[in-house]
Amino acid sequence: MASLLRCLRRTNRQLVYSNRPFAVSSRKLSELSTEEEDNLGFSQMVTNFVEHAAVRVRERLVVEEKTPRESPEQKKTRIEGMFKIILPCNHFLEVNFPVRRDNGEIEIIQGYRAQHSQHRTPTKGGMRYDIHVSADEVRALASLMTYKCAMVDVPFGGAKAGIKIDPAKYSSPELERITRRFTTELSKKGFLGAGVDVPAPDMGTGEREMSWMVDTYAMSFGHGDLAAHAVVTGKPITQGGIHGRVSATGRGLFHSVEQFINNTAFMQQIGLSPGLKDKTFIVQGFGNVGLHSARYLHRAGAKCIGVIERDGSLFNEEGIDPRELETYKLEHGGIAGFPGARATADDLLVAECDILVPCANEKQITSVNAPHIKAKIIAEGANGPTTSAAHRILLDRNILIVPDLYANAGGVTVSYFEWLKNLNHVSFGRLTFKYEHDTNVHLFNSVQTALENKFPGQKVPVYPTAEYQKRMAGAGEKDIVHSGLAYTMERSAGQIVSAVNRYNLGLDLRQAAYICSLEKIYTVYRDAGLTFA
Repeated sequence: MASLLRCLRRTNRQLVYSNRPFAVSSRKLSELSTEEEDNLGFSQMVTNFVEHAAVRVRERLVVEEKTPRESPEQKKTRIEGMFKIILPCNHFLEVNFPVRRDNGEIEIIQGYRAQHSQHRTPTKGGMRYDIHVSADEVRALASLMTYKCAMVDVPFGGAKAGIKIDPAKYSSPELERITRRFTTELSKKGFLGAGVDVPAPDMGTGEREMSWMVDTYAMSFGHGDLAAHAVVTGKPITQGGIHGRVSATGRGLFHSVEQFINNTAFMQQIGLSPGLKDKTFIVQGFGNVGLHSARYLHRAGAKCIGVIERDGSLFNEEGIDPRELETYKLEHGGIAGFPGARATADDLLVAECDILVPCANEKQITSVNAPHIKAKIIAEGANGPTTSAAHRILLDRNILIVPDLYANAGGVTVSYFEWLKNLNHVSFGRLTFKYEHDTNVHLFNSVQTALENKFPGQKVPVYPTAEYQKRMAGAGEKDIVHSGLAYTMERSAGQIVSAVNRYNLGLDLRQAAYICSLEKIYTVYRDAGLTFA
């Protein structure tokens, strides 16, 4: 009983911070050694990247923005003020609540939700279950989400949630109780709603957890709300999910690499021939993002020669089939012992390859291993895998980094499509599918009739090509999702290249991406003005 009372006293504690930058170090970045820079908190690391880009954007806006009846000094003061709004995390929630384990023991669970920016609403960000979750990590990921959404023109603010548990140590019923209680806590504090804050899967969570969340919300706080199923994305299809969401982040990463590896100008700078065919790549992390990234790169003609996972690393210079490795992992619970490659104790992050795809945790590439990386391209499937010190080292070595806020934005892009589907209560393609098919049939019949009228007495059959035959039936939901994602990544890559050229950034795609995001967010705040300020 005493244990239970202690648990209950700690329940529902919350901390809310508003409009305060989360500064880990009061010293300037230029005053830190590379080792100290590597050891900065994740939140401060993201802030450093943002501030570095913000300096360039502010300087350009002061010169180029035309504002009648405003002196240069007034304009500078206003612009600097707008950027003060962008940086801090607007809201932060910590909750502690009890859960009853299967053996009857009561355990206190700690969870967080950060809403970085409401320049667009709702806020959007994944929910991760990991024993290493911390307040700093959640803040950092929420801020990164703000810039990620802006980069790919998804009209959401940034958010993130995390629960400090190792999901492998909990049964399915226990995880369900934790998920449903956390959903209730978020709802009680106003941190959940289709127009307020919309979570999605992340590390340690998936369709199952999203299904529990939406069911809990729809049966309680969202009862009677027509948009209740838009409260989370990444759901199963039966619960309002969308085709293509599971593979979206990996597919988006593939498109991001595709955009730059086919850019002759960038490839000339790093000494790599354009195109994916016969390029070698190594993946760190063979979870959802790493698996699907490997599959799409493999289909495009690239060769997976190495995989790094928690239970070991695999290497095969002749190539590893991602589909076979996926099947093996599902059957055996890990990649160790996979017969299609040899186990290795070597550090594959620094192995010889054309493309390195880190899809694990943050801060994997540091000033220690950055000088030894041999890849020509790093495509960041994980959030924050490269420290700011490592970033500079890699740029100096002419290594092209496709940054996280662009490379892994496929997930939030397709989440946006799912959110729209839930609000509209109709799947993409359903209203046009048959009409498009009938139109195409009439088109071929019309051409055939015209030819036979031109040549009386002759039969002139008109047949579609095999490729056109596939499209004649019209676009289904998956076709529309894949097309929309490809277009989003292509357009966003064009914006990054434009920023590189405008600001003369060379290979620094990260700074270019942050510049794109900051310009868009600044424009929103400038045009909307300040409420009750």
